[in-house]
Amino acid sequence: MTKKMPPAVRERALQIANHEMAHYVMARALGFETGGVTLTVTMDLRHQGGASISLVRPISSMVAMREHLEARMMVLFAGAMGQTLASQHSPNQRVDKSKATAILKGELGAEQDYAKIRELRHLLRNLAYPDTDPASSDRITAELKEITDRVWLRTQMIVEELADTITELGRVLVDGMVIVEQWGRAADTYEVVLTGAMLEQLRSVQAIPALTVAS
Repeated sequence: MTKKMPPAVRERALQIANHEMAHYVMARALGFETGGVTLTVTMDLRHQGGASISLVRPISSMVAMREHLEARMMVLFAGAMGQTLASQHSPNQRVDKSKATAILKGELGAEQDYAKIRELRHLLRNLAYPDTDPASSDRITAELKEITDRVWLRTQMIVEELADTITELGRVLVDGMVIVEQWGRAADTYEVVLTGAMLEQLRSVQAIPALTVAS
């Protein structure tokens, strides 16, 4: 299926596959219901990917609300971090923090993830500091940074801990890609859909541990 895929296309596909699978793996680890994962990559390296994650979960207290918001931030952070993992298996995988930051801020995509993160961290700060004077800009900035740094570090730790699972699933996704035949034009798009049921059958998915937002 991917034997004839040009090397540059396959490398881009692996990067984006790791991005989507990092979202997926983090979501499952933190207790979100998950569905399928999709990926499309064109010969000129344009791409589109998605991991189906349900945001429906019971929230019966303020503590549960804070944990939900942090978990959602972690799922969003995970994609950019996963994208920086080496596509080939290697021991002691590490997240490239500067590259992950660039991805989130729009250099390499994922701007929507970052926009959601910025809103979620404000919600978390508002819950933690309900009596803040809106004019206290320096204090608010410091509190936002503390929340962001804490959630980022927890996410990085989990992504590195589960790096083998993320990259293995990324390779499974790319290995399933097929070129799409298009009437009247050259076929230039590879795509794949792994349904939730297909993913559930994989041992690496079944082995994803249950984790919490707390370290």
